[in-house]
Amino acid sequence: MRTNLWDQSIRTFIEQAGSSSPTPGGGSVAALVAALGASMTSMVGNLSQGEKYAAYQEQIHETLERVNTLTTIYEQLLAQDMDCFEQYVAALKLPRNSESEKEARKQALEQATIQAIDVPIRLIEACLAGVRYAKGIADCCNPHVLSDLGISAILLEAAAQSALLTAQINLVSLTDSLQQKYSDTITQLMRDIDTFKQVTMITVKSRMGV
Repeated sequence: MRTNLWDQSIRTFIEQAGSSSPTPGGGSVAALVAALGASMTSMVGNLSQGEKYAAYQEQIHETLERVNTLTTIYEQLLAQDMDCFEQYVAALKLPRNSESEKEARKQALEQATIQAIDVPIRLIEACLAGVRYAKGIADCCNPHVLSDLGISAILLEAAAQSALLTAQINLVSLTDSLQQKYSDTITQLMRDIDTFKQVTMITVKSRMGV
């Protein structure tokens, strides 16, 4: 299912996400939302072509290429989020009859937990890139699709906020020092996302006249 999930219908994805199966869960949904957000930046770029936007074509084409790459990353992170959960469940099922087995299980659980934090952090990083790309064309794109660019920034921030929760629920099981290390990284990423999103929205609304 995981291999083909990206190619299935929206209806199928929603049915699977809403079922009693734990995957796809919140992390996978966040990755999909990020891809939808990036698609709006891509649409805006594709509708900002022609002589009227000739002075910005290099910038717009570069944005389109980068957003296409991001979409592939979101797809990979969706699958990796599901992998993380399966690895954690597998670690939980490891035997613990002896001290050596208990230690091996403990290490496997810690590794699975770290992976379950690293994946959403990478999604947050990719969302930051997406918001940055949206901001990069906010002042030169087709004015008729400015609302769509704003929606891109909103969705990418929402995906990052969702990934943040996925990371935080796993952080609590780590040592204080590891929690602090990850928390510092996440805090800075979220601040940067908020900054780029706010600047994008200011430009979008200003050009829209609202």
